[in-house]
Amino acid sequence: MIVDSTALPEQAVKAIVESAFQSAGQRCSALRCLYVQEDIAESFTEMLTGAMDALRLGDPWHLSTDCGPVIDDTAHRGIADHIQTARAERRLIHETPTPNMGTFIAPTLIQVDGIADMTREIFGPVLHMATFGSDELDDVIDAINTTGYGLTFGLMTRIDDRVQHVTERVQAGNHYVNRNQIGAIVGSQPFGGEGLSGTGPKAGGPHYLSRFCAQPAAVKGGTWDGEMALDALKGAVTSANAAPKPPQGDLVLPGPTGESNRLTTRARPALLCMGPGADVAAAQAKAVSDLGGIAVQATGTIAAQALTDLQGISGVLYWAEDDMARAMVSALSRRDGPITPLITGHPDAGHVLLERHVCVDTTAAGGNAALLGGVA
Repeated sequence: MIVDSTALPEQAVKAIVESAFQSAGQRCSALRCLYVQEDIAESFTEMLTGAMDALRLGDPWHLSTDCGPVIDDTAHRGIADHIQTARAERRLIHETPTPNMGTFIAPTLIQVDGIADMTREIFGPVLHMATFGSDELDDVIDAINTTGYGLTFGLMTRIDDRVQHVTERVQAGNHYVNRNQIGAIVGSQPFGGEGLSGTGPKAGGPHYLSRFCAQPAAVKGGTWDGEMALDALKGAVTSANAAPKPPQGDLVLPGPTGESNRLTTRARPALLCMGPGADVAAAQAKAVSDLGGIAVQATGTIAAQALTDLQGISGVLYWAEDDMARAMVSALSRRDGPITPLITGHPDAGHVLLERHVCVDTTAAGGNAALLGGVA
């Protein structure tokens, strides 16, 4: 989450406490790394630590409990060791008292220079905080994107242009503006990430059910007459990804009054259509293009091991069940970065389109202007 100097501090602190410490931080969408603009960092940290002190730890069954225990002794030991390391390095900003029982970890705030300092996810009520200068916003965004992970992202600001700039640049599947970043609601906030955090179509989104449906029968039985040069393949992939591909649309989703929910889709990097055979590869390319995706059509056989290092693809279509298919799966499994699937049937929208959802609390900037045009 990024908090700039225009953010309403009371609202930001409430959202941070909910996002980082609710459910003892044991949510995949929980806030792990907080960036606060240095102009407000001192007073903001004082307000945040005060809010942390007000949290009550205890049995989650009781309504008075704000933060319960972590799941087991193994998790407790790992999180406690992480906190102890920060304490020894004098990076512990604040921690609250921990009950001397069970597997409780008290809400804790740790100083970091940035998200690059976090080499693994601490799955508990531990928040890492960094500061940034007013001219360093794009540097922060670059650091976030460099991690390769992008499930949930939060932004606290009252500048509309900044909302657009940041949400267009941050590579995360779910963006939450001026509200907490947990608790996605089916139908309003389709949930799923990008990059190393992306596993397919967004849960609760318009493309989700198709992944569970039978697809049209795939054309099979083709063969190749020769090989395709690897340099030619690389050139075709580069050219396909470089061609302009505008966003597929902006879908406005329902939600409560005072909240905007928009889902946008755009083409994933190229899908490689491997046939086998020219006719099958052509059918695959058409299926991808019809869904709004980017297709690269092979013109001959390609060594399976070449797929391990081939850059710029998000999936491979191959409609045959043979030794080549098994070799392709093995080669794709050795790739660095996001999972690259072998698609052995007709592709669905989730294979070819990347979804990004932006949820905005419109009341935070002074009211919901959309209501002014409403008719009683």
